Amino acid sequence: MSASDDRSGPATGDHDLQTLDAVGPRLKQLRQRRNLTLSDLAGRTGISSSTLSRLESGGRRPTLELLLPLARAHGVTLDELVDAPPTGDPRVNMRPIATDYGATVIPLSRRPGGIQAYKFVLPRGRDDDEPHMHVHDGYDWVFVLDGRLRLVLGEHDLILKPGEAAEFDTCTPHWFGATSAGPVEFLSLIGKQGERAHVRASPAH
Repeated sequence: MSASDDRSGPATGDHDLQTLDAVGPRLKQLRQRRNLTLSDLAGRTGISSSTLSRLESGGRRPTLELLLPLARAHGVTLDELVDAPPTGDPRVNMRPIATDYGATVIPLSRRPGGIQAYKFVLPRGRDDDEPHMHVHDGYDWVFVLDGRLRLVLGEHDLILKPGEAAEFDTCTPHWFGATSAGPVEFLSLIGKQGERAHVRASPAH
């Protein structure tokens, strides 16, 4: 093992060590959320798959040289990557993330764990687009803001219009896409397996 791989080093405060130890699971969560393999991320960052694997498992301590390209690849700031202490600014850093398939994803929440909120903007599609179905643990709730959203969910092929919503277990094969009518914007609340978005009704008068 080289010196750069060794987890030991200069004396570091307990809080700093805990912060560094938490980076690995956060990197893995970011990668899996974007459905990227270690090889995909290696190609985008120039960091080897083995190094990325050790970072995620905690076998290698993160350095600035490693975190900078990872932050760029995931579309987050360094503060978000290492979960820096809050500065008192209540605003959420809504930095858009461009995907390989032309969509734009805007994170709307920043708290660790629990339900995460995103805004998706998908470019105009084709009505005969072949769905590439995905399956992963979790629960998703979507709400269409503008345009028409094509949702293929298991055996169902649905068109959702503005103001319409859908919720489903993401273990069901699913795919989102826009139609030939134009781009589509929608909100997505994504939670862990079995975690749903709950709408609170107004009390009866």
